[in-house]
Amino acid sequence: HYVNITIHAVSATLLTLFAFRLFKKPSVAWLVGLSFACSAVLTEAVSGVVGLADVLGGIGVILALWSLALPTVLLPFGVFLSLSLGLYSKETALVGVPLIPFAALLLDRSLANEESRKGTWGERSPGLRATLRTLLALIASVGAFVAYVEVRKRAFPAPLPSELSDAAIADLHGAKRLFANFMRWYAQPPLPKDPLNNPLAAAPPNFRVAGALRVYFRGLSQLVVPWPLSGDYSAPQEPVPDRLVFPESVLGLVFLVGPFIVAPVLWVVSLLRRVQVETKTVLRTIALAIVWIPVCYLPVSNIPIPLPTVRAERFWYFPAIGSSMLLGMFFAKGATLVTTFWKQKVWLYAVAVFFVLQGLAARLHANDYKDDLAFWNATRKAVPRSAKAHLNYSVMLGARNNLEGRRRSSVTALELAPEWPMASIYLGDTLCRMKRAEEAIPHYARGFELNPADSHLIALALQCLWDEKAFGEDSQARKVLVPLAREHEGSWLAYLVDDLINNGEKHNGVDPKYRPRSYNEGPKKEE
Repeated sequence: HYVNITIHAVSATLLTLFAFRLFKKPSVAWLVGLSFACSAVLTEAVSGVVGLADVLGGIGVILALWSLALPTVLLPFGVFLSLSLGLYSKETALVGVPLIPFAALLLDRSLANEESRKGTWGERSPGLRATLRTLLALIASVGAFVAYVEVRKRAFPAPLPSELSDAAIADLHGAKRLFANFMRWYAQPPLPKDPLNNPLAAAPPNFRVAGALRVYFRGLSQLVVPWPLSGDYSAPQEPVPDRLVFPESVLGLVFLVGPFIVAPVLWVVSLLRRVQVETKTVLRTIALAIVWIPVCYLPVSNIPIPLPTVRAERFWYFPAIGSSMLLGMFFAKGATLVTTFWKQKVWLYAVAVFFVLQGLAARLHANDYKDDLAFWNATRKAVPRSAKAHLNYSVMLGARNNLEGRRRSSVTALELAPEWPMASIYLGDTLCRMKRAEEAIPHYARGFELNPADSHLIALALQCLWDEKAFGEDSQARKVLVPLAREHEGSWLAYLVDDLINNGEKHNGVDPKYRPRSYNEGPKKEE
């Protein structure tokens, strides 16, 4: 229980020390670190076991930032080892490949200590020193990435996706051909495409991008206003948009592309001689931070390629490093710009309220992870249009023998996702266990029709009908399901229905080797 929390605390501490090395001001450093430590949108990564990879990946990237303060001879080794830690923990740490060299270019002068400034590289040729160290950081970053991919390809070989075959890319040219060849080398294992978990996966590319921009903007807003927070955003909570241009897609595009326009301007301004050294550091750090956020989010945005998940708060662990830098500087600078005592007091109260609200939202959301029932209950309330949340909540209620509650939640899930086979079959299973087998048959039939190949769901339904003695020779179940099975000859539905008719007495229902595991049941023993 303390592993994720401890690693997150170490990450926040390292980020605080990095900010102190950068700004030489404890107040700014503490505000940066506190913004990261208390960011409520990171609760899923810190509270859930699936977030361990994100937290470890984050500490690798932060350590790589710290490596930029090392002596020149040690810098590439520090960057290589740190990014390797991040990559082997979470593949999305690949964002460090462009960001760490970019940070070296922008912040080298600010991170250098007095001895470095007055050395051979310092006073005489600071530009040459920054260029050399940036080049070393780039070589180390690319080296860590290439080494990781080659090791992963050999340790976990994956088949080449059909869309990247020789025939599929034969007619591609220019950037598209280059991207396809890169993906062939990268050898990304095939990703599942489930419209329930990610409706954007099946959308046309332009509508997928519009929906992804909407999700990006909503995630950005949660960095500042963390409400509501949810562990799941399944369909139809984040549906495919019905048009390309709408406020959230436009704002998402502005915040995705805008930083790449603003950052070079800030960097050029920081090169002017009349700009003070402290201001130069602030401008360059802002340039890094505003680019850091979209670059970190892009791989998990569903924009380059569709992912198995439409949206997850743990995706924001890497971007929050950049947003925390911005927030820390904003809070500290605001306190210096306010002149009168009472205005300073109001500003400090406002900053305190921000951190209290972040901490409160984080603590309340962390309570959602105390057990499965609490998690899905909170999720269905936070995202009431998630069919998966309602159905999983119904399963948790069923495991606690609350069948009426399970029925109500199953009905809601089916209303939200009428084409989801599992929703139909689970509602039927609930009715069957409530001794209402006749009412369950239409829902079973609908689920079988939608997916006659899911042996686990079919076996679950048939076993309940057998247990309730509703699959007799002249039963309504046989009259409905046998003709349906004949329509799907060669499917699991046909096989299991025939097997139940011929061997039901022998196995007391469905053959045990085909029955699904019950909730909280361990793995089946090998026969």
